[in-house]
Amino acid sequence: MNPLKKLAGETAIYGVSSIVGRFLNWLLFPVYTYIFAPDEYGIVANLMSYVALFLVLLTYGMETGYFRFANKEGKAEITFTTGFLSLSSSTLVFWLLIFVFLNPLADYLQISEHKEYIVLLAATLGLDAITALPFAKLRLQNRAFRYAGLKLINIFVNVGINLFFLVLCPWIHEKFPNIPIESIWNPYIGVGYIFIAYCVASVINFLLLLPDLKFVKFKMDSSLLKEILSYSWPILIVSVCGQINLNLDKMLMPNLIPEAMDPMYQTGIYGANYKLAVIMTLFIQAFRYAFEPFFFAQAKQENSKQVYADVLKYFTLFCLLIFLGVMFYIDIVKLLIKSNYHEGLSIVPYVLLGNLFFGVFFSLSLWYKLSDKTKYGAIMAIIGSVITIVLNIILVPKIGYQGAAYAVFICFGIMMVVSYLLGQKHYPVPYDIKRILFYFIFAMVLFALGSQIKIENQWLKMLAKTPLLLVFIALVIQKEQLWRMLKKRSK
Repeated sequence: MNPLKKLAGETAIYGVSSIVGRFLNWLLFPVYTYIFAPDEYGIVANLMSYVALFLVLLTYGMETGYFRFANKEGKAEITFTTGFLSLSSSTLVFWLLIFVFLNPLADYLQISEHKEYIVLLAATLGLDAITALPFAKLRLQNRAFRYAGLKLINIFVNVGINLFFLVLCPWIHEKFPNIPIESIWNPYIGVGYIFIAYCVASVINFLLLLPDLKFVKFKMDSSLLKEILSYSWPILIVSVCGQINLNLDKMLMPNLIPEAMDPMYQTGIYGANYKLAVIMTLFIQAFRYAFEPFFFAQAKQENSKQVYADVLKYFTLFCLLIFLGVMFYIDIVKLLIKSNYHEGLSIVPYVLLGNLFFGVFFSLSLWYKLSDKTKYGAIMAIIGSVITIVLNIILVPKIGYQGAAYAVFICFGIMMVVSYLLGQKHYPVPYDIKRILFYFIFAMVLFALGSQIKIENQWLKMLAKTPLLLVFIALVIQKEQLWRMLKKRSK
């Protein structure tokens, strides 16, 4: 099978769990904005940013290390068991530390009266870390349908619990006061139900994965573990720094914004509008799931570098299409959040482009993974984190959440360029940069033109922008057809 078609097919399957499933999960976020005030939603945005960072710390690059060493002949089973036992042991240590330091953690996070939030999130994080390698094994074995099915179950459980306690129970309480719904629902728990739902979904996922572990002979190869950790620690730094770049703004915002500017309110506004970039984020997530095992396997093929070059081009094109689609129809997209959050819509284009740059950076990152120069990935990630930290410290206290959006855009843009330059030196791939840059600049010109369309009626304004989107699609199709025709003639 054509490798590009294979990658596209697997991306589509993973997309069922990542794009469709997460989209269902993402639909909860508009519910949150209509139920909770920005300062309440700010608590959720703040705590979930820590969850994303700690999940990376708890898996410490083991998935990528597993993909690397399991592909070696006769190493698949022992690599899995060694990695799984390592993750399980470190998770137990993490739970112990949470138990010991629960009170100071609650004080630092400004939720001293809700320590249960930390307990629930710690349980969720631990279970997600333990199940990371079984899910990676499904990806390596190309069992995309089982992977997607389990992820969808997780999403449906999470969504179902949220809707039951945050929507259905309050509705029953209001419309049918004679029904004793308070016996299972407490209105004072509020955002706590969000964390309960996450925890229950992770427990169910863990139980459903137990059959995949039934016939595994658990034994640890300490020398192999050292090799995996030696390979993976730079990737851990990359991942940690990546999460810092993606989530540090929401972590620091409550402490960086002056009290007079209502920091938790601004965190809520920023977190809600950041979520409007979800279409780009979900596509990149599905692509990442499929691309990492794909490029390791493809490396053995003769034309692998040309395939990598084609992947980057088509990936960028699709992301640009998403960017234009979201921005041209932002008047529809913004309806997903309550009107009192709309003041933050100005950050959306910067967040979208920042995510696009991050996706390109991930696609380019194959060079240091395939050449075993993972230390360069760590260096680039550290550079990105320094940029993120410095820009947030400088900009956020002065201009609030807008400064955080600028930081995301600048950070990932610089990381993308640095990765390309270093990659061409250590593992050159014939990326068609001129063509990609042409498409990018053309898309930005169309976006700028669309921004100049000033029509009061929102529907007419969106209708007037539609030809611009069609022009982009038509030009891409025409140029790609012409390029393929010229390529055939040259042969």
